Amino acid sequence: MYRMGLPAPRIASLSGAAGSTVRYHLRMAAQKDPALREQHAQATPATPPRVDNRSLENLEDILALYRTEGRLPSSRAKSARERTLSSWLGRKRQESETGRLSAVVRDRLREIPGWDAPRKQKEKRAALWNQRLSELVKYRAEGNDWPLHKKAATEQERLLGVWIHSQRITHRKGTLTPARQARLNTELPGWRQGRPRRGGRPSARQLEK
Repeated sequence: MYRMGLPAPRIASLSGAAGSTVRYHLRMAAQKDPALREQHAQATPATPPRVDNRSLENLEDILALYRTEGRLPSSRAKSARERTLSSWLGRKRQESETGRLSAVVRDRLREIPGWDAPRKQKEKRAALWNQRLSELVKYRAEGNDWPLHKKAATEQERLLGVWIHSQRITHRKGTLTPARQARLNTELPGWRQGRPRRGGRPSARQLEK
């Protein structure tokens, strides 16, 4: 059990033996097998680091960038702040791969599809894009209005709202690929307009109703 990463107090609790007895046997075992301590350390789950105020600020800035421009920070940006955010996000990707990422950071970054995918893994990012598209098609088919990215009623609505909002931003910037635009036009008619604005002159479609 110790070799698998369990600490001595936990082994004592599970075996019903005294803690001093467990520690004695472990000490004897370690003398016979010098690699025992190292194997225990390697098997012990790493504790996610605490999230300090600077990390929370970086997190909020990255989310704000994604919500407004539909992209992640670039390491080649002219802004020193954006380059800093890109480096910070790279470290979070590494922590995610090793299981050391804080649950707070992981949960907040969930609204960005593929944030933890290395830039070269285009296939993975494409799969996540297709997943969000399918989720939104199903969401609309269930009779729901276009999801809001602000003041959403549910977490699902917020995630889908942020995603479709980023697609509209990408389209306005002229960087949405023709293939993705074609799929959106076919599977989600009216995706660019979203919910009709309140007030103003009614449209011809509204008058027909």
